[in-house]
Amino acid sequence: MIFGLSGWCRRLLLVSSVVSLAALQAEPGQPGTMASAVPSESCTRLTATGNPEYPPYLWQEPGSRRGLIGANKTIMEALSERLGIPIEVIYTGPWSRAQEEVRVGRVDLIAGAFFTLPRLAYMDYIEPAFLTTRSVVWKRSLVAFDYSEWVDLQPYEGATVINNSFGQNFDEYASTNLSIDNVTSLPQAFRMLAQGRVDYVLYEEYPGLAYAAELDFDYIIEQIEPPISAEGLFLTISRRSPCNTEALRAELTRIMANLVADGTAQRALSDGLETWSMSSP
Repeated sequence: MIFGLSGWCRRLLLVSSVVSLAALQAEPGQPGTMASAVPSESCTRLTATGNPEYPPYLWQEPGSRRGLIGANKTIMEALSERLGIPIEVIYTGPWSRAQEEVRVGRVDLIAGAFFTLPRLAYMDYIEPAFLTTRSVVWKRSLVAFDYSEWVDLQPYEGATVINNSFGQNFDEYASTNLSIDNVTSLPQAFRMLAQGRVDYVLYEEYPGLAYAAELDFDYIIEQIEPPISAEGLFLTISRRSPCNTEALRAELTRIMANLVADGTAQRALSDGLETWSMSSP
């Protein structure tokens, strides 16, 4: 069902399909293998959350105050089946609040986070990354913007979503060299850009394309090359989660490697893209 999708949707579906065909084949893990690794009395279920403004990876389920849907949820469902432990993917508020819930241990997992040193202080990363996403510069269409490398952003005023990361290297550069406002949501940042209140917005490529289309900003704002970073999305587990054991982390690592190698993760991305496209106005 590609023919009814917009151009950016078709582009991502094509890319993800090519990657899926190129993925190495691996034997999937067997459901229930964690029964002996983690005693049922200590870990009978897991909760996961993530960025709710992140289609096609994650977004808030329509009509639900608590649920999230998207590619990353589909991956969590596959992980749960092979792990033998239920994983509930829940909406906990904006991205900054989702990270806080995991930091204090009220939620066990983040279903998709870039690696940064500050985050490593309160959660463990499960390798490998299950997907990769590019982060890009968004500017107003038909407005000159001289950009080819990070240093070119210094004369401009930017915006992004609070507590968002674009990878350790760029985060460190931006903190000392760039002027970037942190706002509560991507739609707010894009409206500021469209109104000329900032010169650029930093955000991931495909979630940005999805929200630009939803806001009818397709011809008002645009992304430019090159990307500021291309980072892996990792599953993470809170250091304060009662389920966080060496045995569990080892099993999560084994299963995640299989989900990437057998193409499950890329297929989930294609499905998430189509679901978002069909549900958008």
